[in-house]
Amino acid sequence: MVQTSNPHHHHNNDHKTLVLKSAIYSRILLISLIIFFRTLASPYDTSASLNPPCLTTTVAATPNNTHRSPIASAIENGIVWDSVYFVRSAQCGYEYEQSYAFLPLLPLSISFLSPSILSSLLPQRSLFALSAYLINNLAFVLAALYFYRLSIAILKDPEIALRATVLFCFNPASIFYSSIYSESLYAVLSLGGLYYFVSGKNNLSVLLLALSGCARSNGVLNAGYICFQTMHRGYHALFHNKNVTLALQIAVVGALRSICIFAPFVAFQAYGYYNMCVGRFPDERRPWCNARIPLLYNYIQSHYWNVGFLRYFQLKQLPNFLLASPILSLAFYSVVHYAKSRPQIFYSLGFDTTIEEKSCGVVFLSEDLLRSKVAGTVEKSSVRAEGGGRT
Repeated sequence: MVQTSNPHHHHNNDHKTLVLKSAIYSRILLISLIIFFRTLASPYDTSASLNPPCLTTTVAATPNNTHRSPIASAIENGIVWDSVYFVRSAQCGYEYEQSYAFLPLLPLSISFLSPSILSSLLPQRSLFALSAYLINNLAFVLAALYFYRLSIAILKDPEIALRATVLFCFNPASIFYSSIYSESLYAVLSLGGLYYFVSGKNNLSVLLLALSGCARSNGVLNAGYICFQTMHRGYHALFHNKNVTLALQIAVVGALRSICIFAPFVAFQAYGYYNMCVGRFPDERRPWCNARIPLLYNYIQSHYWNVGFLRYFQLKQLPNFLLASPILSLAFYSVVHYAKSRPQIFYSLGFDTTIEEKSCGVVFLSEDLLRSKVAGTVEKSSVRAEGGGRT
């Protein structure tokens, strides 16, 4: 018996191979450019040399006057800006109040995955930085693969999905995905969670989306996908199927899943409160400890970096807005184009549309639509049977 090959399967494999190559080649290109430009000019931020000893006695940071090899120096020169906090937290734990603005997933990953076999060749700080580079670049490659799979699931067009993924690999902000930042871990967990979300694997989706909240604070916003789906399914169960019990069940499950996504961020805030507030004399307590809702993250952002609602909108930030104008313009045009092409769906938030259209997105999956049609058929049959019995 001769087996025929599936051209679609081979086509999909070719695309995945191209996505993998694009992700790897883009990382090699970016790291090469970073090394090249750092040899031409010293970095604007000089915080890489700041490495005081850890406050705890169990861990000691490498003193500044210790001789380092050229390789170790080159690696540690990349510890700038926020990278200082991530590496410092991995090495010494959360010592200072402002370090709690940087969530623990990346520091924990660095400390757990640092190859101990290199400890005799590199100082601990260099080893942690090297581990961070490896973790983030590997996470980006996985994020690109999830990006492609998610694009296929939503767009239903392999060619457009491939182009979007290649643009993702070579996007202008790509340096953050290859530096010691939390963007790569957040991207792979968020994109992976959304892929499993649209695939109907809700438990795995919630797990990954919850972990994204351990990488970056905006991971809690991923609960919005669960809330949106819950609203539509609850609305359909209540007003179309006339099933109050099912609507309540959907609401409870959606609330529990949303709580799971919020839980890591809330737990880390509680951890900060315990370390910084509990057991201290009143004159030692920080102002945020006495707030009605003692949220450490908001206080740090406001107190140390003047981050708050609309505070970024200043005249001196105009060059940054000009740099961001191309992608902002593209995003604005995309929203306007969708609103004009499908105004009924856009302005009703998807409520004023058919269940067939909802099944094309993440509100209902194919099996949900099938169950809904079966339930409707059974209900109509029961009504006919009762009507026939009365005549």
